[in-house]
Amino acid sequence: MTTNNNNNNDTSELAQAIQDVSEKMSLLVREEIELAKTEVTEKFTKLAKGAAIGAAAGIFAVFGLIYLGHGVAWLIWDVIGGTRDFWLGFVIVAVILFLLGGLAGFIAARLFKRGAPPAPQMAIEEAKLIKETITTEHPAAVQGPREEVRS
Repeated sequence: MTTNNNNNNDTSELAQAIQDVSEKMSLLVREEIELAKTEVTEKFTKLAKGAAIGAAAGIFAVFGLIYLGHGVAWLIWDVIGGTRDFWLGFVIVAVILFLLGGLAGFIAARLFKRGAPPAPQMAIEEAKLIKETITTEHPAAVQGPREEVRS
């Protein structure tokens, strides 16, 4: 009778241990998902703020270019003789601005292709560590926060 009671007690403890592990894994997965959400939200917030400030800078730059271009066009007209074909200075400035715009667009396209979408790197690394800890005999060592490499 003692053996049967001892066997039931062992089964009960094993069931409790399995339930605890299951609950801990569920909690761990929920926390990893929350970490990923927080990380992506933080990155998108920074991107949005940067885009808004960049747009404001772009607007000021465009207005500055308009006035500069206007002045340069009149300067070119004055340098080439300043008779009656004043539009020639504006055409020259427009061609230069189109060339600069094309170059800037080409550089921007290359930079966008190099950039990666904002991924939750910390959450991915944590998930890999957890998987390695569960699936191997020797658990992965926690390496601490890694600094992002900026290029």
